[in-house]
Amino acid sequence: MPTKIFTSGRIRKADYNPTSRQLDLHWENKSVVAYKHVPEEVYRRLCSAPNPATYWEDRIADEYPKGTPMTSNADPAGARKLSDLFGNDD
Repeated sequence: MPTKIFTSGRIRKADYNPTSRQLDLHWENKSVVAYKHVPEEVYRRLCSAPNPATYWEDRIADEYPKGTPMTSNADPAGARKLSDLFGNDD
């Protein structure tokens, strides 16, 4: 899955899945917004735009339906058990 890291601006990272054509945008406030049915060319132009946030505003925000982000900051194994957090009362 192609990923682009941005070093300045409001968008910090863009993840793109060419198979599902989903674009996940990671923002400076730690939120992640996903867009479905995004053509690869749109992702490529976002990555090369002088101001990616402006490109997003003009070409992506209202053009493509939102989806569920592919990645999250959640624990990949799921929520920890209470005994892991508080100990076992055996």
